[in-house]
Amino acid sequence: MEAQSRERLGAHILGSLMAAALGDAMGAATEQHTIEEIVATYGGVLRELDVPSPRTRSYCNIAGEVTDDVSQMFALADELIKHDGKLTAEAWVARLIHWSQTSKHRQQMGPTTRPLLEALAAGQDTSTIGRSPYSERKLTSFGTTNGAAMRIAPAGLVFPGDIERAVELAWITARPTHDTQIAMAGAGAIAAGVAHALTPGADVYSVTRACLAGARLGEAIGVREGRRVAGPSIVRRIEIAVEEALRAPDLHAAIVAIEATVGNSVMTVESVPAAVGVFVAAGGNVLDTVSAGASIGNDSDTIAAMAGSLAGALHGIAGVPSDLAAQVRAANDVDIDALAAGLTALAWRTIEEAA
Repeated sequence: MEAQSRERLGAHILGSLMAAALGDAMGAATEQHTIEEIVATYGGVLRELDVPSPRTRSYCNIAGEVTDDVSQMFALADELIKHDGKLTAEAWVARLIHWSQTSKHRQQMGPTTRPLLEALAAGQDTSTIGRSPYSERKLTSFGTTNGAAMRIAPAGLVFPGDIERAVELAWITARPTHDTQIAMAGAGAIAAGVAHALTPGADVYSVTRACLAGARLGEAIGVREGRRVAGPSIVRRIEIAVEEALRAPDLHAAIVAIEATVGNSVMTVESVPAAVGVFVAAGGNVLDTVSAGASIGNDSDTIAAMAGSLAGALHGIAGVPSDLAAQVRAANDVDIDALAAGLTALAWRTIEEAA
């Protein structure tokens, strides 16, 4: 088994960031489309960034450009680096507000993040946001969308192999906008899966087990410290998605089955299990993983980004096709390599402190 080194760790952290960005950019061309439309347009699962018409992209992004999903992930990575890994909820909220006012991707914000950040920026009481007009309780669906999970990969990247600390950091970043046990289970699943994927000897099976463990930990934190709402178990729905992935004879059959059983919408209970499912269906291969995520339709950019963060952490930057990585670098005004280097410094310190 290959030993962990700072060089290896850096390559896998960069791989996770790059694969997430690749998935997000690829899925921007297929968001809100059906699997049938995608297959008919591209002759099968989408495997490239240069698609026939830029009008099919979210908000007319150029090929390789990320959406709000990975733009927020980059912001989280940068904020962790600026605070030397010691991120507070207050600092993260301030960064999110700044992002919501200055980012070119701010118009793509989701149905939970947008009203909360607008209210916070205006100094308003956020306790009424999302409240049912018929009661004092917040709507069951409010705070259960996938905004916390879509940006969470850096929480796992700074704690390689330590899923508990990764999930604890995930809660700090999730709670301001997604304070439910459902959203936190989803964020915990991705953070834990990414954290474990960085370790030597990790494989698709062990990463999937880490996702399940992270979902359990996240749900427990959400129940204990957040808001419990009605809804299905993230753990069980990940299991269902994985079962469908393992039964399917190919990627196309897998995404059809996963959509039919767990769904592919902006809701955490659908998109997070779908992301883990396509990761398993692709055997962790980076291009196959993001292709399956981008081709599953509906909230395809988010699903492909989350799945890509797992696959990239597992295989490193060597697993990301170099031509596609070059397109992603060229299309975005963020220095992904510098972010990876900063996160690597934090992650390596974590390893040294634990030694």
